[in-house]
Amino acid sequence: MNPPSPTTIDVALGARSYPVWIGRGLLGDSARWRAMLRGRHVLVASNTTVAPLYLERVARGLDGLQWSSFLLDDGEAHKSFANVERALAALAGLGATRDACVIALGGGVVGDLAGFSAACWMRGIDFIQMPTTLLAMVDSSVGGKTGVNLPAGKNLVGAFHQPRAVVADIDTLATLPDREYRAGLAEVIKGAAIGDEPFFAWLEAHAGALAARDETAVVEAIARKLRYKAGVVARDETEQGERALLNLGHTFGHALETAGRYTTLLHGEGVAVGMLLAARLSERLGMAGAADTARLQRLLETTGLPAAVPAGFDPEQLLALMRLDKKNTAGTLRLILWRGIGRAEIVGGVAGEEVLAVLREAIASA
Repeated sequence: MNPPSPTTIDVALGARSYPVWIGRGLLGDSARWRAMLRGRHVLVASNTTVAPLYLERVARGLDGLQWSSFLLDDGEAHKSFANVERALAALAGLGATRDACVIALGGGVVGDLAGFSAACWMRGIDFIQMPTTLLAMVDSSVGGKTGVNLPAGKNLVGAFHQPRAVVADIDTLATLPDREYRAGLAEVIKGAAIGDEPFFAWLEAHAGALAARDETAVVEAIARKLRYKAGVVARDETEQGERALLNLGHTFGHALETAGRYTTLLHGEGVAVGMLLAARLSERLGMAGAADTARLQRLLETTGLPAAVPAGFDPEQLLALMRLDKKNTAGTLRLILWRGIGRAEIVGGVAGEEVLAVLREAIASA
């Protein structure tokens, strides 16, 4: 029996609009996604964990084309310029022309690096996102942000380069470890915390079903998060204003990831802790009350996400890393804070002493 028709969300960007398909059996549904390929050259970028599970399924849809694969080792530490160079060498070896396509089969690291490599090759070729983690499905695969890390910080180099399509096959979640799955829930919670209080209440009511990976609840959560994000991206593609709100928790979270050398916290875990720190800073600045912070903490804990800074972090180092964040302007901290659940806003000129006080208190209680 064929799987049910996928849920489809359109990212409306004029001539560069593209579909997001969410459902079962989509990697094998090559009749759907192969129509997005415009040339005969395809590079499938993946990693050493995902490729043994799903590369063959995608390869069957590439019959008759000239294609090859490029594999990363698994983990955030491998989102580097050295691996971009390897990806570009693979495109050169394939003889890829300007109508070639890169397929990103994997999580956010694969998607970011593959998309950035596609943006660089011949000043920009097509790519298709095939996210295999919940976090990539609900966040990084949609919106066209691509990039790599530097030792100085995460995602400091990148490009806006929209995919031709996003193929979110939820069958891949069956092989996703529990910790990685929970990390994806952090980005779902983030979307609700930014601008959709009714969705936040829905997540509170369905936290058990989501933790148990109930298919109906998972598809609904992915679709609601992506409808919200697609609307924001359509209104502010290159993050000149509203789209910056999608970074709630990220300034704190990226600093934690970088300070932990990308081994202490997964990205979603960093976002979870970062959201809670942003909520506490909002409290400290008189923008929001403790009740909303408590609701956020309960939901994070109910879904198995961390709600505390791991031991061993240095608050001064974290603040220094936060000062490198891309949202900052003219040397001043510019953070995404909130006035309660569903009411996030961009706040400029935040005093470093206030941020440091929140970090010190969080680390002292770890």
